[in-house]
Amino acid sequence: MLYLKEANREDLEREYAFVTSTPENENGFTNPGYRCTKDEFTHKILPGYINGAKGIGLPEGWVPETEFFLWDDDQIVGWFRIRHWLTEELAKGAGHIGYGIKKELRGKGYASAGLKLTVEKAWQIICEDEIYMSVRKDNPASLKVQMKNGAYIHHEDEREFYTRIKR
Repeated sequence: MLYLKEANREDLEREYAFVTSTPENENGFTNPGYRCTKDEFTHKILPGYINGAKGIGLPEGWVPETEFFLWDDDQIVGWFRIRHWLTEELAKGAGHIGYGIKKELRGKGYASAGLKLTVEKAWQIICEDEIYMSVRKDNPASLKVQMKNGAYIHHEDEREFYTRIKR
């Protein structure tokens, strides 16, 4: 059974294993915890995720964001991020939602199912009338995932498509 679960201390071991095996920046999805030590994850990274969802301790100019892990029964298969609102920079770039699926599990429908669940959560969190996302042009699979979940291409530049999902 697939479900989203917010980053939490109870699942620290599995979250740590997933985060540290996820590349630092893959297809635009950033991961500051890549290859961190367990101590760094336990005392800095994970508390940052938990507090960041509440808007606590954010760097200047950052917005609250909630980190969700996509679980398939007892295994983490993906990671989804919802930014609670947009700054001008986020509106022009990354948008509300970012995501990544464990490399060896791609092509199995996890991204589509996970994004569907994430969009449902996002409508409970964000106040804008549309969910903003972006996808690199060299990642057609992710564009297909977004389109399958109701996105349309709002505009593009030489590197990315900028998509929206209407409320």
